[in-house]
Amino acid sequence: MKSEHFSDLYINGTWVASAGTGTIDVVNPADESVLAAVPDGTPADVDAAVSAARGALSAWSSTAPDKRAAYLRAIAQGIEDRAEELIRTISDEMGTPHSFAAELQLPLPVNSFRQAADLGEKYAYERPEGPSRIVREPIGVVGAITPWNYPLHQLAGKVAFALAAGNTVVVKPSEVAPLNAVILAEIIDAAGLPDGVFNLISGRGPTVGEALVAHPDVDMISFTGSTPAGRRVGELAAQTVKRVALELGGKSPNIMLDDADPAEVVPHAVQWAFLNSGQTCSALTRLLVPRSKIGEVESIARHVAESFTVGAPDAEDTVLGPLVSEAQLTRVRGYIEKGVAEGAKLVTGGVEPIAELPVGYYVRPTVFSEVTTDMSIHREEIFGPVLSVIPYDTEDDAVRIANDTEYGLAASVWSGDTHRARAVARRIRAGQIAINGADFNPNAPFGGHKQSGNGREFGIHGLEEFLEVKAIQG
Repeated sequence: MKSEHFSDLYINGTWVASAGTGTIDVVNPADESVLAAVPDGTPADVDAAVSAARGALSAWSSTAPDKRAAYLRAIAQGIEDRAEELIRTISDEMGTPHSFAAELQLPLPVNSFRQAADLGEKYAYERPEGPSRIVREPIGVVGAITPWNYPLHQLAGKVAFALAAGNTVVVKPSEVAPLNAVILAEIIDAAGLPDGVFNLISGRGPTVGEALVAHPDVDMISFTGSTPAGRRVGELAAQTVKRVALELGGKSPNIMLDDADPAEVVPHAVQWAFLNSGQTCSALTRLLVPRSKIGEVESIARHVAESFTVGAPDAEDTVLGPLVSEAQLTRVRGYIEKGVAEGAKLVTGGVEPIAELPVGYYVRPTVFSEVTTDMSIHREEIFGPVLSVIPYDTEDDAVRIANDTEYGLAASVWSGDTHRARAVARRIRAGQIAINGADFNPNAPFGGHKQSGNGREFGIHGLEEFLEVKAIQG
């Protein structure tokens, strides 16, 4: 850990001490050691950061888009220059394998800063529409509250696009994995971003998070986290009628139609269910298969799941690292116990500790079958490497089961006929849907239907999320 600023907040272009004296330990989930302690921020810190952001807004919002873009490109380069440090930090604080951090956790935020720069530089902020001139302008001060599972990626998705659009930002990262955000603040400081344009406060949701959401001088909140927390954000933000963008939970279906090949589908399905140790909001955790193929699917899923190496994040052969915290380990094991108690068939995995890993928050990759729609493991987000295999009888039945959820973040459809798969995809209420294992597009709009949230991140839609609309006549 090279950073000298883990014990500081970043407000108005300066590293400062918190107004309070409390700290929060950041724990390495692989060995349960304390990596660092960050400030347990206070509402007074929020006031200072929001005041700085408000003071910087006029100058930053009137800065030419190409100049804003130049700062963002410098930040992207700064992330790349400190890539190895960030990969190690993200892996250490939230447990993702080094290989996964290098493959996705680091490149995605670099892409976001560069994409936001390109889009923000070229965007038509004014355009004629009939007798009117339609102007899109910055919303103002944006409060960004980010999660621990893809910590730098989610930061970039909010910060890069908000800044490109001319807003100023106050960030509260997850207290579970805040160290990467401190390094990002160092990179932003080195890039010379004007004072007050970006501010960082560490702290807990009920104190710093709620103070930020409720603050009257914050014009918009962009939040990624659980659906219950998102409801609380909506309640508090409603008191000042501020703009809210929410990216919340998921229980995403993966539909294997009857003309798809299980040997092709199931390995991919297990991989996507277990992505980032299952700690992915858009993970495809419900695999819907024709009832006649359930036995074949179980056999392949067992083989694939048992081939995944669970181990230390820095080991070369590790596929699944630890869960992020002891609380998350308890939660996931609790859902596995519920699955067994409610009558699901345990194909592989379970709650037993892994003997070779006596220290750390490790859980066995788990597959259930014969899951029904009334079971907790079908309805509730687990956020761990747990896949539910659900039989269906007809295509209409598959669509009904897929949509039988309060969530609508992601989905997948597999078929030997691409046109058929796309037709089924159009019947699924979800924000992004993959056909036959199509690659994730980091520049497509990301967000959900129903209680998976509202608003979109990334790409042109992510930029426009941070712009207000004005009509000028005459």
